[in-house]
Amino acid sequence: MSSVAFIYDPIFLEHDTGMSHPENANRLRAILKAIEPLRERLLFIEPKLASLELVMQIHPSYHIELVEEKSIEQVEIDGDTQVSSKSYEAALMAVGAGKEAVDMVSSGEVKSAFCAVRPPGHHATTNQAMGFCLFNNIAITARYAQSMGYEKVMIIDFDVHHGNGTQEIFYEDSSVFYFSTHEYPAYPGTGAFDERGNGEGEGFTHNFPLRSYSSDDDILPIYEEELLLDVESFEPDIILVSAGYDLHKADPLAQLQITTQGIKKIVESIMRSSDVPKIFMLEGGYNLNALGESVAQTLDAMILD
Repeated sequence: MSSVAFIYDPIFLEHDTGMSHPENANRLRAILKAIEPLRERLLFIEPKLASLELVMQIHPSYHIELVEEKSIEQVEIDGDTQVSSKSYEAALMAVGAGKEAVDMVSSGEVKSAFCAVRPPGHHATTNQAMGFCLFNNIAITARYAQSMGYEKVMIIDFDVHHGNGTQEIFYEDSSVFYFSTHEYPAYPGTGAFDERGNGEGEGFTHNFPLRSYSSDDDILPIYEEELLLDVESFEPDIILVSAGYDLHKADPLAQLQITTQGIKKIVESIMRSSDVPKIFMLEGGYNLNALGESVAQTLDAMILD
C-alpha cells in the first residue's frame, strides 16, 4: 500500500466558474492526466461531505448560508469569485477532503496526503469569501486536526498570493504557526514581513515577501534554512501545506520565476523538515502544463520521503 493518499472527488469538476475564469475545472483535469504515471504508487480516496458543524469551527453560520444561497442563485460573490449550482456541495467536499486526510494519517493508513480540491481556500476569511475561495479548507483542517489530538499545527503556504484568510483566522493563536512565501506587493496586499501575529499569537506568523521576478535562488534558502529553524522551534504535531502552484514562472497570474524543479525542492525541504504527518491542500496554479507537472513532482517527492 502507498504511503501517500491522493484525495479527490469528481464533484470538484462541477464547481463551474466558466471556462474563461482562470480557476476552472481544467486545472484538475490537467493534474489527473499528469499524475497518471504515478497512479500505482498512490492510494486514491474519495472524501465525504463535511458537516456544517465542522465548517462552523472556522466560519459563522451566516457565511455558510451566504455561500449556499449564492450557489443556488448562481450569482457571483464578487468579481473574482464565481459560483454555480454545485459550488456549495463542492466546497463542502473540499473541506471533507481535509478531514479525510487527517483521519487517514491519524489511523496510520498513510504518512501523508494530497488533497486535489477546488474551490481553493486560503483567501477566505472568517466571514468573507474572496479570491476564488469559499471556505478556508486548510484552516478548517487545522482545527479538525487539533480535535484529533494534533495540538500544534504548522501551516506552510507557498502559493504566490498571500493567504490572508488563513493568517487572519490564526493571527492571535499560538497553537497554529503560519509560514508563508509570496509575491509582494501583489493580491491581496497582505503578508508584509512585520505581520507576525498579535497577542498570544505574536511570533507565530512568519511571512517572507518576495519581489516580482524572484527566482529559485531567492526562495529555496527560505525553505532550506528559515523553515527548518521555525519547525525546530515550534515542534509541530502535524504540518499542513497550502500548495499553490502559481509561483511557477509560467503562471499567467503572477510574476515569480520559480521552476518546476524549484517547486520540487521546496516540497523536499518540507518533507524532511520533520517526521510528523503532512497534508497538502491544493490552492492556486493557472498554467495547466506547469500545474500538472508541479503536482506530479510534489507527489513524487512525497512518495520518496
